[in-house]
Amino acid sequence: MQNTPIASDVRERVYEAIRMTAPGSPLRHALDMIIAGHMGALICVGDEDSVLNAGNDGFPLNISFTSNRLFELSKMDGAIVVDRGLTQILRANYHLNPDPGLPTNETGMRHRTAARMSILTDAIVISVSERRQVINVFVSGHGYELKTVAELMGSVNQLVAAMQSTRDRLDRRLGRLTSLELQNQVTLADLTEVFYLFEVLTTAGEDLKRIILQLGNEGRTVRMQHEEFLGDLDDEYTLMIRDYAADSSEENAAEIRRALDDTANSQVHKATNIAHLLGYEDLREDSVMTPLGLRTLSNVSVVREGMAEQIVDEYGSLQDLIDVIDQNPERLEETGVRNPSILADTLSRMRGTRA
Repeated sequence: MQNTPIASDVRERVYEAIRMTAPGSPLRHALDMIIAGHMGALICVGDEDSVLNAGNDGFPLNISFTSNRLFELSKMDGAIVVDRGLTQILRANYHLNPDPGLPTNETGMRHRTAARMSILTDAIVISVSERRQVINVFVSGHGYELKTVAELMGSVNQLVAAMQSTRDRLDRRLGRLTSLELQNQVTLADLTEVFYLFEVLTTAGEDLKRIILQLGNEGRTVRMQHEEFLGDLDDEYTLMIRDYAADSSEENAAEIRRALDDTANSQVHKATNIAHLLGYEDLREDSVMTPLGLRTLSNVSVVREGMAEQIVDEYGSLQDLIDVIDQNPERLEETGVRNPSILADTLSRMRGTRA
């Protein structure tokens, strides 16, 4: 797929096209047969009225869609017109005449026609090159080449290795961050490094999701790997943002997450940018950042779901809570902690861990 930004509605149609042509789908089965037969094809899926208005002649069919029928019909010249739901083949040998003034960088008659038809209509247009034996899919002028499972798995292996390395680094940094939090020694530089690793892992995860979509029913194992790397980090990331943001509300944290996703990772690695996103100005890399403690408390077994916020609401910050624990841990019972001594001992042990 192209990396250029596209509108959200077009992106959804691109994803629809990816699912429609993924390995294991009836359409992909037909396309694989066309490639194996060393043939070419031009297939328009959906927006049938607009497609038919852009051409003429051909054979009206209105027959049920099957992979074998699509393959056999591709032996004729011209385009094949199929409905959006892939239930009927409407036309074969159809001669398309899109406006030649529509812009395209494609070479080859089929690819140029496919790109222009995707601009002219809302159809998903597929072009199979007989000479080069490649399949290109076009949506609103955006094109991408279908990859084989072997090619996709090569990209998967590279991404998985990178994600494993990044996850290991992130886990170490999160452990160090917890220790620094309990000693009230977190700096903006420490925080920036963790944000950066979160975003690198998230970006790689999005890339892997796109490949999983392209793999179709061949992507089950890869989907499990994606879940293994990212499944338990989403909440922790949000809690860390709330710990340090000037506005700790869930709504603001969600806005910061979106802003981080829209920021290049190289810019996330800059402390001043992180400070700005969190709602602060004039902070330096060595500025001390005091957390609320939501993330650390949520990782303690005796703190039940929702209890971390109650504790923070009562005591204000993790450092204030530690001060109370040092003086009178039994006060924690007032906020509903069933085993305050266990919480106190746990935080004390975590505080004693070397950074």
